[in-house]
Amino acid sequence: MPPCQIVPTLADKGVYIASESSFYRVLKQNQQLTRRGRQRAPSHSKPKVYLAVAPNQVWRWDITYLPSAIKGLFYYLYLFMDIFSRKVVGFGVYDSESSVYAVEVIEQACLDEKIARDQIVVHSDNGSPMKGSTLLATFAKLGIIPPYSRPSVSNDNAFSEALFKTLKYCCWYPHQPFTSLAAAKDWVIDFVKWYNNEHLHSGLKFLTPVARHQGLDAQIISQRQIVYELAKKNNPRRWSGDIRNWELPKEIYLNPPKQKVS
Repeated sequence: MPPCQIVPTLADKGVYIASESSFYRVLKQNQQLTRRGRQRAPSHSKPKVYLAVAPNQVWRWDITYLPSAIKGLFYYLYLFMDIFSRKVVGFGVYDSESSVYAVEVIEQACLDEKIARDQIVVHSDNGSPMKGSTLLATFAKLGIIPPYSRPSVSNDNAFSEALFKTLKYCCWYPHQPFTSLAAAKDWVIDFVKWYNNEHLHSGLKFLTPVARHQGLDAQIISQRQIVYELAKKNNPRRWSGDIRNWELPKEIYLNPPKQKVS
């Protein structure tokens, strides 16, 4: 019997020997914590690690809801982002979830970014729009690898969730539902322009996604270091150590190995 059954069984007989944790500790010390019954031990598969060292190598996409003026009905925002630069490379707003709409967005994004065959990995959740036959056929045609998140594992979706939080918690996100599909599209267009070109992303040491995507980050970081070094030279008493580290990581992982998790 397992300790969870031993303890109450003894208690019903008026006997107390130890707590369940004590039973487990003694069993472990004596190497008797084996599985009981015929049920197989659960298997825990590790997700495949994807690494991006430049833009347009690994993309992440997802769908989020946008409220409409009709209660219970929503508009659906499709967002594709580059995990290396955090740039939104493709987006669209529709009145339903469908792999057909996802095809429209991914094809336009590949044209805009001049993606070659077998160039990118496009990661997503396990929803039905992500696994629709139309989308999978398009991925095969474009030579795109489509890996998926593990079920009920939110960490696999960290990039998209962070982007959606930025979108829905920005100060000009509407307090009222969108009055029409066109209104939702117009708002998202303005947001993406701001996010890509003006938003100083905390995950990019406060650079814009476009600056990182276009390779301007090295020049900006170098200029910042010059400013800080000059400030330290002019007033060394205000500095107890080195200047602020503005360097960006050169490797961005999707499903990083444990030793890479900060």
